[in-house]
Amino acid sequence: MATQVTANARRGFSFLQIAIAVQTLTIFFQAVSAGLLLTSSYGETLHGVGARVMYGAAMLYVLAAVLAWKPGGGSPRPIWHASGFLALASVQVVLGIAHVPSVHLPLGVLMFALSVLELTRRRPVRPTPRRPVN
Repeated sequence: MATQVTANARRGFSFLQIAIAVQTLTIFFQAVSAGLLLTSSYGETLHGVGARVMYGAAMLYVLAAVLAWKPGGGSPRPIWHASGFLALASVQVVLGIAHVPSVHLPLGVLMFALSVLELTRRRPVRPTPRRPVN
């Protein structure tokens, strides 16, 4: 078990971790572009493009979760998390198109918090240094 954790830690970031990080960054960009939406003429364009990129990042997260599960035969839990997040992203898109900010904005905050939480749960494990035996 310790050998497996050490080997995984040396590999660096996995595709799943990168997909979650991209998703988190795109959601953060959406928050920034929402602010620009209120203050500038190009904010709407940025927010619209960002919505498409964020949705693509959510689909990438599902793909990464399936690819991480399939070869190792591990738990399918990351697939459920990614699929749930894609469902939230779908609801978010519908609410944005329908101009329902009273639900769209809090859902965006929730999605960012959940994405950051998942990102911290999937951070690489650092191997503990071994002490010399006397």
